[in-house]
Amino acid sequence: MDFQFEGQVVEWRGPAPFYFVAIPEGETADIKLAATGIEYWGQVPVMVRIGGTEFTTALFPKDGSYLLPLKNVVRKSVGIQVDQVVAVALSVGRP
Repeated sequence: MDFQFEGQVVEWRGPAPFYFVAIPEGETADIKLAATGIEYWGQVPVMVRIGGTEFTTALFPKDGSYLLPLKNVVRKSVGIQVDQVVAVALSVGRP
């Protein structure tokens, strides 16, 4: 199942900084439904496109919704900054 949305980039400062796009609440229920049977430890495998860059990752569950991890190589190549709102195309599952 394919989704398109805009989300804000957030930073989590653990032992190292990590960057995520917060999945809008309106998409969460549909993603949960599409992920039925393919979730592992609450994570959902996805294919993502931001700008002209495509990559695979897994959504992290957070407070009833999901966070989309941004790989540094993607974030830097597209020029994404913290608090920026980015357009995301996402497909649930692996190719």
